[in-house]
Amino acid sequence: MYMKHIKFNLWLLFAICALMGMSGCQKFLDRQPLKSTLDDLNTGKLEAQVLNMYSQLRGAPGFATLPWIDFHSIRGDDAAKGSDATDGEEIVTEFDTYQYSKDDWAPNEYWNNHYTMINTTNAAISTYIEDSIENPGVVIQPATYRNIGEACFFRAFAYFDLVKTYGNVPLFNFPLISPADGLKDRDSSERIYEFIDSNLAVAAELLPLNSEDYGSKYPGRLTSGAANTLWAQTYLFRKQWDKVVALTNEVISSGKYSLLPEFSDLWKDDVGGVGKNSAESIFEAQMSVGQGAATNESVRFGSAWGTCQQIRQNGASNDWNLGWGWNVPTEKLVADWPDDDPRKRKTILYSGEFDGGPQQGGHGLTIPEYTDADGTNGLAQKYWNKKLYTGNSPAMLAYTGYTRLPDGAAWINHRILRYADVILMLAEASNELGDGATAEANLELVRDRASGGEGEGRSIVPKIPFVDQEQMRQAIKDERRWEFAMEGYRFYDLVRWDDALEELGPEYTNRARFYPIPQKAIDLTAPDGGTPILTQNPEW
Repeated sequence: MYMKHIKFNLWLLFAICALMGMSGCQKFLDRQPLKSTLDDLNTGKLEAQVLNMYSQLRGAPGFATLPWIDFHSIRGDDAAKGSDATDGEEIVTEFDTYQYSKDDWAPNEYWNNHYTMINTTNAAISTYIEDSIENPGVVIQPATYRNIGEACFFRAFAYFDLVKTYGNVPLFNFPLISPADGLKDRDSSERIYEFIDSNLAVAAELLPLNSEDYGSKYPGRLTSGAANTLWAQTYLFRKQWDKVVALTNEVISSGKYSLLPEFSDLWKDDVGGVGKNSAESIFEAQMSVGQGAATNESVRFGSAWGTCQQIRQNGASNDWNLGWGWNVPTEKLVADWPDDDPRKRKTILYSGEFDGGPQQGGHGLTIPEYTDADGTNGLAQKYWNKKLYTGNSPAMLAYTGYTRLPDGAAWINHRILRYADVILMLAEASNELGDGATAEANLELVRDRASGGEGEGRSIVPKIPFVDQEQMRQAIKDERRWEFAMEGYRFYDLVRWDDALEELGPEYTNRARFYPIPQKAIDLTAPDGGTPILTQNPEW
């Protein structure tokens, strides 16, 4: 058993040295192994660094609130800023009409938060390497393997966001200690993807199959299924279809995930809700609220993810002023989406109408009327994102002790990776490889679930038989649009399909597929006032 540990420690160290590019790793090859075994080195330090990554994912704006929504959702044709006309009005110019800014709070936060995450992961991995070099005979404990897997996942996750958003970006595989460490130009997107691959290979190897392996104290921590799902997404963007098929089949064959029978159950985070960390969940940012939260701050553990997308009401009455009101459905989404698809009423909340009750993801309440863009005497938006809708849920009011839910819904988890995406990625890749039967079968799995709880028969969301590759390609594109509406997939899907110019209107141009690098980040690489080392995307 000891030799098995030593061999795996060697493999892991070699793999991570390659990721880090640390010349000091060579020292390990020149050392004789110690004869004694030790308990895990710096377990508390490494665990704390990893928990900080989860904290950043939950609370940093570039991952959890308005900047994330701006980049991932509002740039698409299915989502708009929302709120009222004067709240964050600069976002409309920057993200709805593609007049990108090189220096504004939202893009600056997005860039900074992602590189802060990367630096945290680099520091954690560096901690492991330094300890391993100094103590080459140590028997590493399973918890440390998991921690390294988590760090590699988060590093790949952050870089995948960056390469999708900016194209070529600086690659740092070491912790930044001094300002001089950050003086670096952009690396090619091909190099970034190679780095992502190497990190996810380690993450998939080291992360457990079951999040329960971490114990009950930390629900929803990363698994090998999350690493393989993210990895499949990266290959989807590179059109490496065979690798998408292999990775999605690995997730499916694990037997750990399944579609919930009822679509609206995915979003039930209230008391007794089945949506949190469900069988369909592959990875979620964790939030919670406990009984009696109105008077007990210690049972509140959340972020503004839910708050920023709740209904916002102005004027004399504020009974429905539940949040900031961002990320709302567009008229285009409402018009394009067939009314006979049950997911439409479970995704879009209509001002002035009954919320549909529990069968449609509602709470049995009637929404105030839309009035105008300022919402002077009613609501400023016709439609709201129902996937994060709480209303003044009677059950939640009783549970928390509030008379009206303040600060929106800080307990709502951010669904980052879910099983429906695995199924539709497999359908898309199979179709591109000429396997129409597999594409049809997996598309049908998602469409069949869409009819759940809405009556008998398949006439509600009819089956789409395979006719030819182009017909199935369009069906899969439509299915991704309906299944993931308001979840932040649409813009990047349109870009990777080369459909953005056609779908996003005349204000969108091809250079808008990438956002310009923040000017402040560029300026920081010219500390003496000379020419900055970090260069701007040449299209900007």
